[in-house]
Amino acid sequence: MRRRILTYCFYVVMLLASVPVFAKKKGPPPPQNQPPPPGLPIDGGISYLFIAGAAYGIYAIRKKFTLDD
Repeated sequence: MRRRILTYCFYVVMLLASVPVFAKKKGPPPPQNQPPPPGLPIDGGISYLFIAGAAYGIYAIRKKFTLDD
């Protein structure tokens, strides 16, 4: 039980310690006549990633609940 409490405390401390990492200082504004950056598609392999994640999830659940006699 004590190990579980220490684990939870560790996760809370790490969560709170990582908050300043996301802070961003404001810099000067970008130049007015600059072209926009190119867009990057994220749809190319994301469906394969979801399928692989679902397959691994099903595998892990089956492995956990399969009784080995």
